[in-house]
Amino acid sequence: MPELPEVEVVKRSLETAVNKLKIKSIRINDKKLRYEVNIKAIKRLIGLKILSVKRRSKYLLFFFEKGHTMLVHLGMTGKFILINKKNVKLRTSFYYQLNSKDKKHDHVKFIFNDKTQLIYNDVRKFGFIKVENSKKLKENFHLKTLGPEPLESVFNFKYFKNYLKGRNRIIKDLLMDQKFVSGLGNIYVNEILFHSKIKPTRKINKLRDFEIKEIIRNIKKILKKAIKFGGSSIRDFSNSKGKTGSFQEHFRIYGMLGKNCSNSDCNYKIQKIVISNRASFLCPKCQK
Repeated sequence: MPELPEVEVVKRSLETAVNKLKIKSIRINDKKLRYEVNIKAIKRLIGLKILSVKRRSKYLLFFFEKGHTMLVHLGMTGKFILINKKNVKLRTSFYYQLNSKDKKHDHVKFIFNDKTQLIYNDVRKFGFIKVENSKKLKENFHLKTLGPEPLESVFNFKYFKNYLKGRNRIIKDLLMDQKFVSGLGNIYVNEILFHSKIKPTRKINKLRDFEIKEIIRNIKKILKKAIKFGGSSIRDFSNSKGKTGSFQEHFRIYGMLGKNCSNSDCNYKIQKIVISNRASFLCPKCQK
């Protein structure tokens, strides 16, 4: 599943490709996604211009004229395929390749006034598209319980420390909790904890202040670096300009089971455990 950096890269590539374009028509080939596409609601976007494309956590938000917002979650295999006005097909999303089988999973197609096409394609159909009232987004079921964005200033030591009061969870589960901080997923949490030298099973009420500060520092540092490198191409990720993400080349621990620890003063091998049904990688020496 794409995490914050991958969705941010998609957002940045889409806003340059479709921003200020007006929808001429919408074709729905299959409305049965994670939530059934509301045909009447989505058709309201015809004739309207996209004012901006934003990201909140792992969601994409397309803001339209007349107070409409299209909320999109890519799920496991959802992707946007862009066909520009020169009829060149480009990738914008995560976990996929462009091939002849794409068309089978093209569920929703947006055609713009300049002949650009934006296609929502989703093999497993765990993603969704909803049209919402822009003024009521704070009340939206998917958005209202999200924690702060990790790259914003409000996600700081004071917030982190206060949140820990009265709680007794393990740090891996806390960082994966979207109510605590939004947008983090398994890949980046593994990397963050390794860089912070914190074992994923460490109890949060045992964290010292300097360790909390180190976790926050590494969250911001690693996410910024991942965005800079275009996200992680675990399978096949690229943005709307056809550029692939390369942050996976900078992984220090994710997927490194059985390999030597990347720290020069350590000769231990990376181990794997399962936490909340997700793979967690750790160095038994460096992470405490």
